[in-house]
Amino acid sequence: MDRVTRKPRHLGTTLAAVAATAVVTMVVSPTLGASAQAPQGAKSPQAAAGKAPKAKNVIFINGDGMGPAAREAARLYLAGLDGELTMDKLPVAGQLTTSPHDPKAVITDSAAAASAWATGEKTYNGAISVDVDGNKLATLGQQAKAAGKRTGLVTTAQVTDASPAAFFANTADRGQQDEIARQYLDVSRPDVILGGGEDWWLPKGTAGAFPDKPAEDPSEASKGTKGDLVAKAEKKGYEYVSSAAQLGKAKAKDGKLLGLFANEEMFQQKPEGQGDVYKPVVDLATMTTKALDTLDGKGKSKNKNGFFLMVEEEGTDEFAHANNAEKTLESMRQLERAVAVARSYAATHPDTLLVVTADHETGGLSVEENDPADETGSGQSTEDGPFPIRNSDKSFTIDWTTGQHTSVAVPVTAEGPSAERFNGKHANTYVHTVLSDILTRR
Repeated sequence: MDRVTRKPRHLGTTLAAVAATAVVTMVVSPTLGASAQAPQGAKSPQAAAGKAPKAKNVIFINGDGMGPAAREAARLYLAGLDGELTMDKLPVAGQLTTSPHDPKAVITDSAAAASAWATGEKTYNGAISVDVDGNKLATLGQQAKAAGKRTGLVTTAQVTDASPAAFFANTADRGQQDEIARQYLDVSRPDVILGGGEDWWLPKGTAGAFPDKPAEDPSEASKGTKGDLVAKAEKKGYEYVSSAAQLGKAKAKDGKLLGLFANEEMFQQKPEGQGDVYKPVVDLATMTTKALDTLDGKGKSKNKNGFFLMVEEEGTDEFAHANNAEKTLESMRQLERAVAVARSYAATHPDTLLVVTADHETGGLSVEENDPADETGSGQSTEDGPFPIRNSDKSFTIDWTTGQHTSVAVPVTAEGPSAERFNGKHANTYVHTVLSDILTRR
């Protein structure tokens, strides 16, 4: 994302008033972003018999660009001084380093980071699951499918953006999103695909459910070069939806569901007051719920072999690139809701490993006391705040050091079978080490 400039600003009373009066209906927890409690007391047959279940399902959640300070800012804002986020209640915690193997860079991008997760091999920035020489690598999404598991991806970015793509495609350039979409249909065949990016599924000049050149961003328009991939998906048995109402009614009788809910990302990532919008057609928690229902199946289509679901909140990265703390916190709220959905599912499906982490840190974000004399940035990097601390009369400021990624190690929290393996500090390729033991097993 290109660096952007803006005027200094402090949000203070307006945002505090909004936070104090907002009423939100959560899928799991009725409170304003506070941690949702997983159902208690339910025991699986294995647990009742004293046997620890083996992992059959994996829910892997990426808060793109979410470093430790972003989690702390969200904790204060959503849960309070003594509160905990759902993602921080997962009992196992560790760290992941994120450095790529890039000849020109020491800081990773999302493509190289997600490729490390998906393949166990470090590569260059921009690569989608190819090695430093451009050779294709086996991905966890494809391997899970080969092992008989159902697979899916959910994101507020384009469904063909770098992080989900790394699990289900191979390209030397992350920008080849129409080729990535084609590979989804012809090669890796994920059962559930939900998110943005309709522009890449349709030929240039062929507008879909979302019109070309919308007022909020006239640069958005259909641009695919692989034909009408939506029609192709429907011929391959996918039920296609493009609205919240259609998603709610979707039956996915063949177990395949494609939902595209925006031209590109499901938001407009700009600095405060310059056209920044976070109002997805369908929120991340709702997409996650539908994905889990579809992958789990019912009746004759009940899933007996398990699944792999990759879930991503992209706003935590894109708004941090713009040093837009207000929308970064809102993106964290939506991510927290999706984590609550996943944890609720895992609580009643003890053969599920739930992992929450990030591909890298974005923005050099720090949480500070409110002190106007402490301002060290200018333009885009001007401090944001103050932001209210939930259930408190206190507040905090968010400061930025960059509009790009940093090499800060990112937190990883986990729950379920094999979660204990995430204790300690590891390279990001270690994610592949843990998940491959589950997803490649027939």
